[in-house]
Amino acid sequence: MSQWVRASLVAGMLGAASIVVSAQQFPPAVDQPTPAPAAKAKKKRAPQPAEPLVNLPVDPDQTDLSGQPPPAQAPARPAAPPRAITCAGTFAKNSNHLKLATAYGSQNLAFAEVEGPDNTRLMASVLFPNDPKRRLEVLWSNEAARSDTSLIVIGGQSTWTAPKGLRVGLPIEALEKLNGRPFKLRGFAPEGGAPVADWLGGALDKLPGGCKVGVRLGADAKAPDDARAEAADAKDLLSSDAVVRKLKPKVAEIIIGY
Repeated sequence: MSQWVRASLVAGMLGAASIVVSAQQFPPAVDQPTPAPAAKAKKKRAPQPAEPLVNLPVDPDQTDLSGQPPPAQAPARPAAPPRAITCAGTFAKNSNHLKLATAYGSQNLAFAEVEGPDNTRLMASVLFPNDPKRRLEVLWSNEAARSDTSLIVIGGQSTWTAPKGLRVGLPIEALEKLNGRPFKLRGFAPEGGAPVADWLGGALDKLPGGCKVGVRLGADAKAPDDARAEAADAKDLLSSDAVVRKLKPKVAEIIIGY
């Protein structure tokens, strides 16, 4: 801070002296009024110069002048790869175990036994093996090298989607809509449900990328017993048949193959 300069103007007191003259020579002097002392001048304060502005360095990370740094922001997480299967890229015919590990993380991939047809056991690359909603099984034509995709299996509680928007839990009416027409089913087994036998030239018959899709339908747990028995005895059924609709079937498993 600069010092203030203070000036004081002080007026002296002016006195008047009277010369004493002999009374014999001059008449008595007439008393003259003593002049009043001059008023003291008021002290004036010199104007204060404006304090110079100081250009402070500006932190580009600060959003205000409080001097406080902005709240720390968590680094953005990389987007997770989509859980949708196409007949290309990671799930193309020429894919392999390494490509799956690169796309979804080696910590999320295991090479393990899975269930095959007729109670057999097969080796497969399993994505998210401990998470039923993200589980996906990939079987290879060259099992030793874990390469050349053979089958991709979506089942159980898995939320993966197949080409055309196929997913587990899709009602038969929605499946017909995706295909664009009714399709043929084999008879409903008491436990295994009914696999699609033929898409009858519908949209699900041929998929881009050269892969094919198979679907197994499961009957509703509350379906009437007489409808179950009738559907089990039939060898071939159409998805639009009345007995099939009584079962209120939904997609239970999706198999994509090359």
